Amino acid sequence: MPDQSNHQPKQPSAEVAHEIAVEQAHVDRVYAELGKAAERASLVEAEGLARGRTDRTGDVREEELTGLFERDALVFNAARRRTTLDTQYEGLVFGRLDLVHETRPGTDDREVRYVGRLGVRDDDYEPLVIDWRAPAAAPFYRSTPVDPMGVLRRRVLRCKGADVIGVEDDLMVPEAPEGMVVVGDGALMAALTRSRGAQMRDIVATIQRHQDEAIRASARGITEITGGPGTGKTVVALHRAAYLLYSDRRRFESGGILVAGPSAAYTAYIERVLPSLGEETVTLRSLGDVVDGVTTERLDSNEAAAIKGSLRIRRVLSRAARDLTPDAPTQFRAFIGGRPIRLDAPVLNRVRSQVLRHHQRNLAWEAAEQALAEAAWASDRHGEKSDFLDRFTDHLEVDAFMQKWWRPVDPREVLLWLADRERAQRYAHGLLSPAEVDVLVDSMQVALETGQWSVADVALIDDLAARLGAMKEAPREERGFYEIEELDDLSHYGVAEVQSQRLTPSGTPRQSEVAPHSMHDRLMYGRIGRPEEYAHVLVDEAQDLSPMQWRMLGRRGRWASWTVVGDAAQSSWPDGAESLRARDEAFGTQQRRTFHMDTNYRNAREIFDYAAVVVRREVADADIPQAVRETGVQPREVRTPVAELEHRLVDAVEDLLGEVEGSIAVITPRAWEDLAAPLAKHASERVYVVDPMSTKGLEYDATVILDPAEITRESPGGVRVLYVALTRAAHRMTVLEPTA
Repeated sequence: MPDQSNHQPKQPSAEVAHEIAVEQAHVDRVYAELGKAAERASLVEAEGLARGRTDRTGDVREEELTGLFERDALVFNAARRRTTLDTQYEGLVFGRLDLVHETRPGTDDREVRYVGRLGVRDDDYEPLVIDWRAPAAAPFYRSTPVDPMGVLRRRVLRCKGADVIGVEDDLMVPEAPEGMVVVGDGALMAALTRSRGAQMRDIVATIQRHQDEAIRASARGITEITGGPGTGKTVVALHRAAYLLYSDRRRFESGGILVAGPSAAYTAYIERVLPSLGEETVTLRSLGDVVDGVTTERLDSNEAAAIKGSLRIRRVLSRAARDLTPDAPTQFRAFIGGRPIRLDAPVLNRVRSQVLRHHQRNLAWEAAEQALAEAAWASDRHGEKSDFLDRFTDHLEVDAFMQKWWRPVDPREVLLWLADRERAQRYAHGLLSPAEVDVLVDSMQVALETGQWSVADVALIDDLAARLGAMKEAPREERGFYEIEELDDLSHYGVAEVQSQRLTPSGTPRQSEVAPHSMHDRLMYGRIGRPEEYAHVLVDEAQDLSPMQWRMLGRRGRWASWTVVGDAAQSSWPDGAESLRARDEAFGTQQRRTFHMDTNYRNAREIFDYAAVVVRREVADADIPQAVRETGVQPREVRTPVAELEHRLVDAVEDLLGEVEGSIAVITPRAWEDLAAPLAKHASERVYVVDPMSTKGLEYDATVILDPAEITRESPGGVRVLYVALTRAAHRMTVLEPTA
């Protein structure tokens, strides 16, 4: 079908104008009821605030506590309802079904059923709009001419605010009944030809039958949504999250839904989809934001990311987590009960290893102190053992030693030890090659130089946090005045420094009220808490996750159901087999079901055919969907000398600005970032300059692909990442190839 995205809108015919007026009358009635519902919610909120008030200043009676609880519940629920109603003013009513219910031969009973973003009833409790997730709305998405499910006509209403500005019909029977008007060429094609904006739109009005089956699948177990580029996998998964909240709100709102995507650009692109469907409670995170206390968008080199993402790094981290802190004493000396006690490094190392064999480091203070006492007793064996152990654990010098030897350790601190070449070589001995150790050390030094973690670092921090345990403040007893003075005599353990450190109740160093100054402080800013667990985890672009990232998400979904979206042909992770093993471990033994999307709704056929040829040269088994739309315009290939590349790039962008109404992306490898960067400041706000990896999950009206050969060379997934770049454009694509 020819592309209509750039055609000027035509005035509707008298017949179409009449149909719009009919729908407007119903929409006006719905908004009137919506206003009354919002007013009722405000009254309930006011009533709730009036409840539970008391002038008592002393003890509060049980019935007064009950009143306060009822007040809070009323206010919370009424405020949430009012917020929901206030935000549903864009496309609230988007669908209409004309159904026939055969009651007896020769007669029929017609029904008109409206579908929208939330349910609305009139004063008689009759439905004016059915929530799109309700079972009664299923025929809107599942009816086809082969299986009409009683539907004669499916109509999509296109609205701007509360105004109906257009209608598109799909006829489900061979011939329209007498008097029934059929308008347009179908809602799906009308939606596909519209311009793309800065954020993803929901598809609630144009969900297709096979997509609806995935959306409404069982909430239990693992739901995998597969398919090639442009098949709507992401938006189907997001609608599934909204459906799960509707179908079992108590479970999924209280337990939480985590949506994890590849980048901050991706999360910004999709962030309005769920709110547009009436859901505000989903947690949306990029892979650089999954761990509380850390947020980053910086990417490592391909070599460093491969090392950090592989399961081999776990043994490196295990050795680091069990090592001495850089400032830890290597000898213990004290007078206990009048007798000198001395424990040298081999004994201390043996005690540390013994304790860490059974305990997490940050939770093992008492165990470590007890093991140290046993070792001290074994070195002297004078007097009663119980008396010695009591004296030992109460001794001030023991406490001072423990403050330094077994202080709480932040997982980020341990990861930064890998910036020390000597430590990194010890930890990686027999696990990484010398060249890989150099890459790892260099990557950690980049973190120290920039004050930014990499996205791959986040999973390592999470792994170390699981090994070390939550940071707790080392236990201290109150000391008398004279005991405090004695601290000045314990400088050989650095106790004064430790005691003066301001700690939070969890044991982490208290952060300044202002932003940190040094790069090291920036890396350590914030608090690493326990991983929050969710009732449902939704993972998009799953084919790109490293094994370590799968383990990170697995800690947040131990008891969760999952929705997983991906396409192996677009993978940027080099070892797919290792990643699949880590994914299977995260899923456990839960039942799995797969829904395959095989229709490309995004790309014009001319663009997708070009991309398919490219990927099939190296990925013969790539999942190639069928594009459903044509523009009649082939992608442009422009070969140009390097000296003229900048000029050609500007020309290509200018041409596309005149051809499409929406967004334009210049997708460039690192080698040409400086050349393309000025275009980001183009007079038009429609132009974006983006690297290939950051385009994951995004789409644009048009793209300029700058130097596809270099994109392939520098990308971790090679031609698979180029395939991603080539499938971002909906309507137009220009490929610029520099020549010598």
